[in-house]
Amino acid sequence: MRVGLLRTVGAATALYGVAVTAWPALLARPSGLVDERGRTQPATRVSLRPLGLRDAASGLAMAVAPRGPALTTATALRIAADLGDAGLLGRTLPGRERRAVAVAVSVGWAALSVAGLLAPDRDPRP
Repeated sequence: MRVGLLRTVGAATALYGVAVTAWPALLARPSGLVDERGRTQPATRVSLRPLGLRDAASGLAMAVAPRGPALTTATALRIAADLGDAGLLGRTLPGRERRAVAVAVSVGWAALSVAGLLAPDRDPRP
């Protein structure tokens, strides 16, 4: 397990989650979830904020969980969320290109986490 990689993915995810919670348009615009003027409607903002909180919480868990089973569990949760996003957004976002990008981004983050779990540990600590 590459703890440093997992902590970096976790911290980045947590920061992104906090940002989306504060500014849902960060996720809404590239996802095509805006009106014809590029504005994020109130209902969309309400719907995206819990996703931001989920990412903030799961990322924070990866960033601070003790090495071992706790970090593995936090990472598995993050992988499941990313793959769930890929499946759901890949089928439901407006526009083929947006769906493809959402799948690529979500699977990419999941792959980083999987790589962090499967890579041999460089740290000799138990």
